[in-house]
Amino acid sequence: MPDKPKWTLKGTVLIACNCDYGCPCNFNAPPTGGKCEGGWTWHVEEGSFGDVRLDGLNFSVYVNWPGAIHHGGGEGLILVDERADERQRQAIGTLVSGQVGGPWGTLAWTWPTVHGPRHVRYELELDGIATRVRAGDFLDIESTTIRNPVTGAEAHPAVVLPEGLIVKRADLGASKVFRLRDEISMDHSGQYTAVGPFEYSGQ
Repeated sequence: MPDKPKWTLKGTVLIACNCDYGCPCNFNAPPTGGKCEGGWTWHVEEGSFGDVRLDGLNFSVYVNWPGAIHHGGGEGLILVDERADERQRQAIGTLVSGQVGGPWGTLAWTWPTVHGPRHVRYELELDGIATRVRAGDFLDIESTTIRNPVTGAEAHPAVVLPEGLIVKRADLGASKVFRLRDEISMDHSGQYTAVGPFEYSGQ
């Protein structure tokens, strides 16, 4: 892509999938059930794509892969904050397409079938591992703390991933609710969640 714009994004990402707590994919192991269904919602605190500001916007990618992510063949759904204007929508679309790098430069080829983007209203409550998001009628996630299966006490694990694509550090939790409804649908309430800061850039 000629004349790639300089871009930066900084904010918080919420991750949810069908894996058991911790998600073995974080450690280069196969997904818990042999396939991955899940994705990410990014809240941009500060960001720009060329001269287009992206501060305060949200966007999501959720995918049903037939196997592990790196085997490809996934079917994805893209959601974009309805508050984004046309230039902001185009910027986010270029980012998630993988054309200009970032984590999507590594991952976008794994979902060759794409639905959307759907332009939706986000209701987002950032509260660490208790973060919640609703995106139109398509997505509901309520993350919560993991409970000790013997005592019922709350557990507060975290993970450090120096080579992580999405996050370098995240708090780990469980999904009280994780439902996606569209051309692809999933319900993995009670499974893996993570919340952490992200900072990406490209030129």
